[in-house]
Parts: sequence; structure tokens; C-alpha cells
Amino acid sequence: MMAITKEAVLDRLRTIQGPEFEGDIVSLGLVSDIFIADGKVFFSITVPAERARELEPLRAAAERVVRGMEGVVGATVALTAERKGGGMEAPPPPRPAPRPAAAPQRPAAPAGRQSGKRGVPGIASIIAVASGKGGVGKSTTAVNLALGLAAEGLKVGILDADIYGPSLPRLLGLKGKPETVDGKVLKPMEAFGLKAMSMGFLVEEETPMIWRGPMVMSALTQMLREVAWGELDILVVDMPPGTGDAQLTMAQQVPLAGAVIVSTPQDLALIDARKGLNMFKKVEVPLLGIVENMSYFLAPDTGNRYDIFGHGGAKSEAERLDVPFLGEVPLTMDVRETSDAGTPVGVSDPEGAQSKVYRGIAQRVLAELARHQAGGGSGPEIVFE
Repeated sequence: MMAITKEAVLDRLRTIQGPEFEGDIVSLGLVSDIFIADGKVFFSITVPAERARELEPLRAAAERVVRGMEGVVGATVALTAERKGGGMEAPPPPRPAPRPAAAPQRPAAPAGRQSGKRGVPGIASIIAVASGKGGVGKSTTAVNLALGLAAEGLKVGILDADIYGPSLPRLLGLKGKPETVDGKVLKPMEAFGLKAMSMGFLVEEETPMIWRGPMVMSALTQMLREVAWGELDILVVDMPPGTGDAQLTMAQQVPLAGAVIVSTPQDLALIDARKGLNMFKKVEVPLLGIVENMSYFLAPDTGNRYDIFGHGGAKSEAERLDVPFLGEVPLTMDVRETSDAGTPVGVSDPEGAQSKVYRGIAQRVLAELARHQAGGGSGPEIVFE
């Protein structure tokens, strides 16, 4: 395959005229730094925030000419109003448009919905699994929650939204590259009855992901909307750890029906868990509940329980905040080995203590989801623009 260079991409982009047909987008300084990996090209184009919808054809044209280059197997282009980038900053408030009459008015939305927003075709509900910090077992929880939901007879997919540290390929024992449908959309990988997509399928495990914010959002857009998910009852999104601008922006732009927060019993982790709760409250995403991971230790020889990390912190915090407590997941000796081996505990030991806990968590998540949706509180339908 012919190697793609940034210079060659810039040369091709010089054929795209700027927003006012004065010069091209490269000479006008509108093109971000270009990232190339495995024949895939990622970049953003800076435009005025209030004209983003109007200038969508410019974005599509730039993506089209790059996709047509020899050696390019995919291109993801985003429009951004943030020229600096680097931290997935929240979008700046819109500036007054010079020609307000040209902006079409959106129709009023039904109660509880955001105007003009749409979900992902074929997917009934999308739920996020998040944590206020790393190292609390969020991804392991997301995978086993997905397996628990599938065990309830649902059609389930899982999206690994942790661009910088994708762990889904390892956790599910999946290798290789996804196939495409007519060269346009990706076919999800499959394992243990789950449909799965992760940036880890598209780049090598050792490849460092040093991306600017708009590129991260573009990659997530592609994995969410350019994947042939088919008909799913639930898509579980394994969110990146933490509560910075990156996570807040994704919470705003993914059509979430609810969120699950993963914590550990330690006070520090609980403080971080509160940040995660507040983040979803800020964007009006329903909180389905808190999971206390590594809640207690089960001795492999006697089965005795030891509260080596303290106990009950997440449960008491959930009660204090009036948020559902979904369950306590014990720490067992084999959890790391089975996870690294690509056989989640929900598969390797379906009748074990942890699997039963995950099954119960899945049932409580479904009950909370049904309660919110029955009350019209399924969360705002927020999408990638």
C-alpha cells in the first residue's frame, strides 16, 4: 500500500474552496494538524460555530477528496469552532450570526426531548458506563454488564469509547480488523453474543494515540454511526475514565438513555464518583445507579469475605445522593487472569459469585431504564453533529 503523507493530503485539500469561495481551506489556515494511521486520515476544519450546519457540504467535500486518494482506506473529518484543540474543550457559546435569517428554525421538540436530535438507527437504548477516575475496573464492569444484559435475552452491543486506552479487544479476546460493508461502513466484531467496536481493532495495540480533541470526536462518530450495528436492544458505551472536557463533550453528544457509575469503596474513589454523577446531571442524562467494584475480597480457599478496601461506601453515597445502588462486585483471584485471557468472568465462570452479581446488576439496570423511559425521562436525544 502506498504510504500517505500529510503533504499529499494538504495538496489534495487545496482543491477545496473556503467558505466564502476566497482561497482554499489550506491557504486560509482552516485545516488542523493531520493524523494518519494505517491508511486512515483524521483532521478537522475550523469554521464559525454558527455556520457549522450550513458548511457541512464543505466538510463532506474534504472527506470525499481525501478518501479518493491512492492508499487511503478511510478518512474522518470534523468541523470545529475551536482552532487550538488539544483537550476536547466544550464548544464556545455561539456568536451572533451575520445573517440570522439564513439559519433555518428548528421545529419545537416534544417535552423531554432536545429539538432536532436523533438516535442511532436500529439501537433502542444507549447506556454509558463511566467512572470518575481510572483503575476502578470500569471496562471489566462494562463488558460483564453487557454479558449480563445479553443473558436476559437482549440483543446487546458494546462500544469502547476510550480512544487513548482501548481495552475491549483484550477483554473479549478479539483480534484482527473489522470488515466493511460495501467499503462504506464497518461490520462490528462479535464475541460471546455481543457486537463490539473499538479503536483497538483499527490500530495496533502499541500505537500511541496522540490526537487533538476534534479527531477524537470524529473517531467516535465513525464508530457509533458508521458501524452496521443492526438491531440492538442496548448499546453499552465504555466511556473514558475521568470527568474532564472530553468526557463531558461525549456525554453531551451521545444519545444516552442513562449512565452507570463505577466506583470502589475507598473515599478517594467516591469523591471522584461524585464528579461523574454531577457530570451526567449537568447534561440531564438519567443516572441508572452506582456499582461498587472490588467491594470485598473472597478468599479462594475458604470463600470467606474480607472487606480489605473498606465496605459500603458506594452504597451509603448512593443513598445520600438518592441514586440507585446497583450492586457490590467482589474481588476474586482469577478476575485479572480471565480478563487478560479474553474470557470475561461472565463467560468463564457463569455461576460464580461475580457473574451472579453482574446478572443482578443487569436486571436492576433494566428496571431503572424502564422506569425512566416510562416516565418520559429517557434522557435527551443528543447526537454527534
